[in-house]
Amino acid sequence: MTIETTRRRFLAGTGMAAASLGLSGLSITAHAQGKPKLRFSAVFSEQDIRAEMMKKFAEGVAGDFTFEGYYGGTLFKQGTELVAIQRGNLEMGNIAPQDISKQIPAWSILTAAYLFRDADHLAKFFASAPGAEMKKMADEKLGIHILGPTYFGARQVGLKPNKKIATPADLAGIKLRMPPGEAWQFLGESLGANPTPMAYAEVYTGLQTGAIDGQDNPLPNVENMKFYEVMSQIVLTSHLVGFDLLTVSSKVWKGMSADAQKRFQAAADAAIDFSTKKHQAREKELLDLFKSKGLNIYQPDQAAFRKHAQAKYLASDLAKDWPKGMVDKINAL
Repeated sequence: MTIETTRRRFLAGTGMAAASLGLSGLSITAHAQGKPKLRFSAVFSEQDIRAEMMKKFAEGVAGDFTFEGYYGGTLFKQGTELVAIQRGNLEMGNIAPQDISKQIPAWSILTAAYLFRDADHLAKFFASAPGAEMKKMADEKLGIHILGPTYFGARQVGLKPNKKIATPADLAGIKLRMPPGEAWQFLGESLGANPTPMAYAEVYTGLQTGAIDGQDNPLPNVENMKFYEVMSQIVLTSHLVGFDLLTVSSKVWKGMSADAQKRFQAAADAAIDFSTKKHQAREKELLDLFKSKGLNIYQPDQAAFRKHAQAKYLASDLAKDWPKGMVDKINAL
């Protein structure tokens, strides 16, 4: 009796109890087989619109993959997701173009201030032949497959000091938090500020304590992270169309069948479209919300900022790595 009981427990523990029900054709291997796992890491919070985007994406690929989403930098810190994918420690990420430019200098063109006009211009670029050229570069050199750009709003300057900002000269000496990395830091310089590297999760405390004077982010990010609680004003510089790149490991992508790739891309396209529309609507709503909370919101001399930024980029070492004629191709779209 003891031997038989032990045997039964063993069979149940190995998933073979079905054999006693006449399903002896099931093997341990067949029973254990499951869908491949997709681990996704991002620094945005689970309350972010882009987290909703990824949940919709997960629904779209549920027949082929098991999706695991990690938000708020809980799995990998900001800026480390790309390397994690390259090392095989992560399957998917929402990768900043600035992080790609660290490894492919030519990509710094896509991090330049005042390059894209709006979300539509951004989407048209990545769907065009020039966009395919940049995506191919990332695939061949970094081992990542870019599914599309995830728009999250135009970046605006938010400050704790009450100083009125009209031109880049007014930002002189202002400690403006920018993410770590040469491309991000140069972006801050192109606005006339003193860029200060700081992790995204530390920005609220940095503003609160005075370690930084301001930050630049799209309005939905300002709301999600409650930066407006420790700021006095928002300067509508609209200096950068904020976007990351929904990315999957090239190894994972190439391991799919052609039909699975179509389903995967379709799920990404639908999720990105949902997110873009929701961000655009939210940007309009947030201007009124922040005004109601007492923030001073105004538009500076954007022409002066554009002229200053473009001159800085063209005179920098970054521009020498840009693909020849790419700026003209982007402007022509």
